[in-house]
Amino acid sequence: MDFTFTEEQQAAVEAAKAVFADTAPDAVPSPALTTRAVADDLDRALWDKLAKADLLSLLIAPEHNGAGLDAIALCLVLRESAKVIARVPLLENSAAAQAVQTYGSAELKQRTLPATARGELVLNVAANGRTGHDPAELAVTAHQDPNDNSWTLDGTHTAVPWAHNADLIMVPAHTPEGRTVLAAVHRTQDGLSLTDQYSTNGERLGELHLDSTRIPATDVIDADGAWDRLRELLTTGTCALALGLGEAVLAMSSDYTSKREQFGHPVATFQAVAVQAADRYIDLRAMEVTLWQAAWRLATETEGALPTAGDVAVAKIWASEGVRRVVQTAQHLHGGFGADTDYPLHRYHAWAKQLELSLGPAAAHEETLGDLLAAHSLS
Repeated sequence: MDFTFTEEQQAAVEAAKAVFADTAPDAVPSPALTTRAVADDLDRALWDKLAKADLLSLLIAPEHNGAGLDAIALCLVLRESAKVIARVPLLENSAAAQAVQTYGSAELKQRTLPATARGELVLNVAANGRTGHDPAELAVTAHQDPNDNSWTLDGTHTAVPWAHNADLIMVPAHTPEGRTVLAAVHRTQDGLSLTDQYSTNGERLGELHLDSTRIPATDVIDADGAWDRLRELLTTGTCALALGLGEAVLAMSSDYTSKREQFGHPVATFQAVAVQAADRYIDLRAMEVTLWQAAWRLATETEGALPTAGDVAVAKIWASEGVRRVVQTAQHLHGGFGADTDYPLHRYHAWAKQLELSLGPAAAHEETLGDLLAAHSLS
C-alpha cells in the first residue's frame, strides 16, 4: 500500500509552512500576568494570509471556489499551525464549512461557502463538547414552528472558542423528539448574547446565551449523523493540533539539551535525558499513526470492522495522554527555563493543557472503544 501523501496534500503543507514561517508562538502573554489583557483572539493578518494561500477553502468544493481536498490535508495544515500556536479558528471554520457543504440547504451553501473560501466570513462551532465526552447538543433545545418551519433555540453553550470573532456559529441543539440539529446562527442574531470567559491557555472564550432565538428553516441542518460527523472532524483536527504542538516542543527540548552543558558535556548525552526524550518521541509517533488512521477513515469513508468513531477514539486516547507527557517532560528537561515567561515553552504548555482538556480523559475514550468492540464483531 502507498502511504505517501498526495501532491495536493503536500502542496497544502508547503503553503502552510510559508504562511506560518513568521508567526511568533508567544505573541500573546498569559492573562495570569496581564489580568486578562487578551486582545482580539483572532490574528486577522494571519487569517488574510491563509485566505490568500487558499488554506481556508481546503474542504470546500471547487464549485464554491474551494480546493476540494480532504480531512488529511486539513490535519496536515493544522499540524503546522500548532507548531507556532497560530491563533486562528482554522479547525472550526473548516469543519463548519464541510458540514454546510455536506448537509446544508442550497441557499445556505451559496450564502456562506464562497465567502468563507475567500476569508470574508468566519465560521465557528459552539462545541464545548466537540470531542464527545461532553454532550454539547444537550445544552440547547430546538423547537420547530409547524406554520413556517422556522426554529426557535433556547439554552446556553459555555466555553465556545472564537465566539467573539466568528460571523456565523454552528450551534448543535436537541429537539423534543431526541434528534440533534445544527443551526447556523449569526453572532448578531436577535436573542443571542455573549459573555466573556477565559480558557486555561489565556485565550478568550464566549458563553453563548440563546433566548428564543429564531432561525429560518434554510439555516438549520436536520440530517441524521450531521453532528456526529462534524464532531468527529473537530476531534480529529484537535488531535492534529496536539501532534503539531508536541513535535514543536520536542524539537525545543532537543535543541536546548544539546546546547545546555553540565559537567563539561551537553545534557542530551546523559542517559536519563536521552531515555526521556526517546519515550516522548515514541508518544509522538503513536499520536501520528493513530491520527492519520482516523483522518483517512474520515476522508475516504472506508468500511471497517469498527465504525469511524473507533479510530477517532484511539486517536483521542493517544493525543490526550501524549501531548501532556511531551510538555511535562519538556518542562523537566528545560529546568528553570521551562517556567520563564520570556521563553515560549510556557505558552506551549498552556495550550497543551487546553487541548488535553478539550479532548477529554483517555479513560472515557477507552470505555467508548470498549463499547464499540463489544458491539461490533471483528471477525
